[in-house]
Amino acid sequence: MRSLIVDAFTQMAKEKNIDKDILASVIKDSFVKMMEKKYGLEANFEVIVNMEKGDIEIFLYKTIVEEDDVMDPAKEIDITVAKAKTGEDFEIGDDYAEEIPIEDFGRRNVINLKQNLNQKIREIEKEITFNYYKDLVGEIVVGEIYQLKPKSILLIHNGNEVIFPKNEQIGKERYKKGDTIRAIIKSVEKRQSGPPVVIASRADEQFLYKLFELEIPEIYDGIIEVKGIARFAGERAKIAVTSNDDRIDAVGACVGMKGIRIHSIVRELNNENIDVINYSEDPGVYISRALAPAKLQDIDIDNEEKTAKIYSEEDQIRLIIGKEGQNIKLASKLTGYQIDVDRLSKEEKEDEDIDDEDIDNEDIDNETDSENEATEDVKTEVENSEETDESKDEESKDKETEEVKDTDASEEVAAETKEDKE
Repeated sequence: MRSLIVDAFTQMAKEKNIDKDILASVIKDSFVKMMEKKYGLEANFEVIVNMEKGDIEIFLYKTIVEEDDVMDPAKEIDITVAKAKTGEDFEIGDDYAEEIPIEDFGRRNVINLKQNLNQKIREIEKEITFNYYKDLVGEIVVGEIYQLKPKSILLIHNGNEVIFPKNEQIGKERYKKGDTIRAIIKSVEKRQSGPPVVIASRADEQFLYKLFELEIPEIYDGIIEVKGIARFAGERAKIAVTSNDDRIDAVGACVGMKGIRIHSIVRELNNENIDVINYSEDPGVYISRALAPAKLQDIDIDNEEKTAKIYSEEDQIRLIIGKEGQNIKLASKLTGYQIDVDRLSKEEKEDEDIDDEDIDNEDIDNETDSENEATEDVKTEVENSEETDESKDEESKDKETEEVKDTDASEEVAAETKEDKE
């Protein structure tokens, strides 16, 4: 009977993936309680569980006393009785070890023992399952659909039941029994009766992050960092990334050659539109990028209240808000700012155009004045050069006159010399 008990629970432990040492401890504790119930808390006994041999040994230790001096049968034994049971010689005060067969506990106690063991093994199994999935929270698992319900789908993962609620599913997806799907473990909770409640999700932002981590090695290695994710599952998502290496373009690495990386993620999410943007520490730049492809005219930011008021032209409002308000809602969630839109009226636009024209006219006037000044400078330079040329001409004429006078004087001197000689 002892081996049957051990074999039965050993087989159960294998099925439930319970360690043999833990099972041996559970069996031992159950027998200890049963011994304390029968012989009292002060009884001296030992329970030995050998899982390898499939054997359980229970020894009750008593003290040898004189005949008719037995006061507590659970602690003392008559010397004659001890000699009769073992055939050994004992002296008063010796210890006597009596082996207790399981059958001595009675059928009812044995049944209660089995029930207690079953209960403890279930509790151990619940604790093991809880600890296992607690470590898997936020990680992707692959499960098989085995039951479809109106409000949830039940998955089987490693022999355990995982709940896939409707609000954690991607709305456009259709599921069939026997299909295998990928999802993250979103949460795990204990409950008083039954196994822990394990919740799986494909709509959570963490699922998108883990898909990026699987498809993009730079994110897994920490070269590219995901700064924020906002998502409407199955519709649209925005993810902000930054690179810790100046040589690597964060957005380009996420998109991949010809979009191969991002397309694999989009297919997994049933063609969900994903916007990948560069993160910025400047709130204005960050909000502007988050609202792309819309173009903004101006933006006022209140960092204390975490609000942003953006100004844009009429034709950009539709892009800013997006389908069913998705674009502005996702941008607000991604950046952490409450975003309000103020469209520019025609008058404001005309005023801005007039201001721009005034600025342009002032620039033109300044350029004209500069040109006039430059023209006057040129005229002055020309006049100065002409005066210089005239003075030079007069000087040259004077020099020619002097040269002529010198020539005439020379000729007169030569004539006089000739007359003197004659």
